[in-house]
Amino acid sequence: MKLKYKRVLLKVSGEALAGPQGFGIDEPTVTEISRNIKKISDMGVEVSIVVGGGNIWRGRSSDNMDRTRADHMGMLATAINSLALCSSLEALGVETRVQTAIEMRQMAEPYIRSKAARHLDKGRVVIFGCGTGNPFMSTDTAAALRAVEMEVDVILLAKKVDAVYDSDPAINPNAKRYTNLSFSDILTKNLGVMDSTAASLCRDNKMPILVFGLNDPENIVRAVKGEKIGTLVNYEGK
Repeated sequence: MKLKYKRVLLKVSGEALAGPQGFGIDEPTVTEISRNIKKISDMGVEVSIVVGGGNIWRGRSSDNMDRTRADHMGMLATAINSLALCSSLEALGVETRVQTAIEMRQMAEPYIRSKAARHLDKGRVVIFGCGTGNPFMSTDTAAALRAVEMEVDVILLAKKVDAVYDSDPAINPNAKRYTNLSFSDILTKNLGVMDSTAASLCRDNKMPILVFGLNDPENIVRAVKGEKIGTLVNYEGK
């Protein structure tokens, strides 16, 4: 089978793991996502993953909370999601490793670039938890950073919407859907695909991003096959 991408980084939002319940971890949803990750792994794709934490924690609960402390709590939320996804993948027979940017050796490996790359070379799925390990940095930035470090072919940015639009399609029925965009478009039009730090990092390193909807987890398979789904963001916008 011909694949468009051989090594990918899949960014999954925490909200995606919550499924229809909207909070916490919905096991059937996680299992369905894991099945499709297994499919592309079995096809020979080298898969790394960054998971968000918004299904558990979404930043400061009040202005009285310190931002750094709140971000540390968010990192722990991503670790919980990483372990849940790892468990689901292992139940399907997928050899998986979790590496975290903050050391928690009893539960996961510390992030070591060369070791993560070796796992990918051996066909293991690697899940990166705890973002970059730094406050004030989103999991989008972590996804961009790890994608560049792992020298992946593309970031698969799985979101609630099926593509990038010029406005919220849930609010504006006439929202314009984009098929291709450049990083300059993302930054100047403030399209909300990812934060500016992540977008700039991808632009500077010419790391393409495919934005697509995870409402149908089969889109993960369609993406690596090169089927026309979602919005492709790259250096030239073509």
